[in-house]
Amino acid sequence: MTGQTGEQGTRACFLCENPTLDKDDELYILHRAERSFIILNLYPYNTGHLMIAPYEHIGALEELPAETGAEMWALAQRSVGIIKGEYGPDGFNVGMNIGRLAGAGVPGHLHLHVVPRWGGDTNFMAVVGETKLVPESLDQTYARLRPLFEAG
Repeated sequence: MTGQTGEQGTRACFLCENPTLDKDDELYILHRAERSFIILNLYPYNTGHLMIAPYEHIGALEELPAETGAEMWALAQRSVGIIKGEYGPDGFNVGMNIGRLAGAGVPGHLHLHVVPRWGGDTNFMAVVGETKLVPESLDQTYARLRPLFEAG
């Protein structure tokens, strides 16, 4: 599918456009499945924060085909297992923000967040300083996770 225009009609939807490009390493696409794909979040809450999105530009959960939803949840399960094995987090946040008022950064294209969590990962820098410290670059995270998704 080609990139779609955003709600204001001014920019392409990166969740539509990125999978059409032959730049998985540059765009941090970790895995491609039949109906959806896994990509690292460019603005991660924590190391290993990834998103699972359908290839199809769908903004309403009730419009998501059941097969696509099932594949996305299977990829979420796999992602949690891989991240647990590689990083050993204390927990996870897994979910969707649907609609701009609910916090969706890309309200026109559903995507599922998988966010590893560690005790103390919210500290004064994030709360008072409005700065998030992530101990690993996206390139390092991608290099660690990509082979694990390719392995099976």
